[in-house]
Amino acid sequence: MQVKHLLLIAILALTAACSSKEVVDENLSEVELYQQAQTDLDNNSYNSATAKLKALESRYPFGRYADQAQLELIYANYKNAEPEAAKAAAERFIRLHPQHPNVDYAYYLKGLTSFDQDVGLLARFLPLDMTKRDPGAARDSYNEFAQLTSRFPNSRYAPDAKQRMIYLRNLLAAYEIHVADYYLTRQAYVAAANRGRYVVENFQETPSVGDGLAVMTEAYQRLHLDELAATSLETLKLNYPNHPSLVDGQFVPSVAEADNRSWLSKATLGMIESRPPLPPGETRANQDVQKQFQDAKDAIPNELKPKDTNGDVIEEENHEAEGNNSDRSWFSYMTFGVFD
Repeated sequence: MQVKHLLLIAILALTAACSSKEVVDENLSEVELYQQAQTDLDNNSYNSATAKLKALESRYPFGRYADQAQLELIYANYKNAEPEAAKAAAERFIRLHPQHPNVDYAYYLKGLTSFDQDVGLLARFLPLDMTKRDPGAARDSYNEFAQLTSRFPNSRYAPDAKQRMIYLRNLLAAYEIHVADYYLTRQAYVAAANRGRYVVENFQETPSVGDGLAVMTEAYQRLHLDELAATSLETLKLNYPNHPSLVDGQFVPSVAEADNRSWLSKATLGMIESRPPLPPGETRANQDVQKQFQDAKDAIPNELKPKDTNGDVIEEENHEAEGNNSDRSWFSYMTFGVFD
């Protein structure tokens, strides 16, 4: 019931926020607009602050508070849970003021907006595994923080951005492992091996590197690539001797070997096995026609079967050799040779 109440409150709050459009007094001066916007920000009235900051920017585009209003607008949109508006405002500020002393703040808020974008209401109150969700926003946040730290290494926001990048890198690596495990369960061993190798090559120093080596070992074993499997296993044992896939020094696959039998064979515990694979160029229909012909031929009484001069029944092999039945068409089998 608690989650339902929270959802109801959130829906009502969003509805009220969307329906309320504040009208800003046209007689307010630049200083008054900025001061009121600051008061709204201090009181967490982000809708009202956004309206006043937009009015300040449009009415006084060359005023003393114009640049600061653009920065404050990024923050107001971010705090108001409007990620697209916040990122658009940040990109606009970066484009218009690339040399501004506080442009690093725009980069930081842009990355912070993507960082929080996929953490919705349910994720705040329910124990969701973020490594299994779409990593699009996490990847964007990592790239945006990387721009900040590379362009402004001495920025006051760089240390926090670096710590968030470590978290995001671990999250992205764990997501790749989840995808690789899914491929293993689907018997897509080549795709699983490629995902594992991608983690090992691109996410060094993350906890998922050992998992990537384990995935590579298991996938290569299934593919019977013994040399690659042995190399991956030795690397896993050398660098991660306590990995869960290693039991008493022996590798234990995470996914049981696939059972490719038909459902009928599984249901009857193998008493009714499926038919073997067809040879090249053969079809099930052709086999069924041949079986029907053979059954009908076996049902012919001996009195009606062809006999030699001694009165003995001519064997089937000799009859087929004489008639060259191996080259007969399916139509010939269907009509029992009447139209040959």
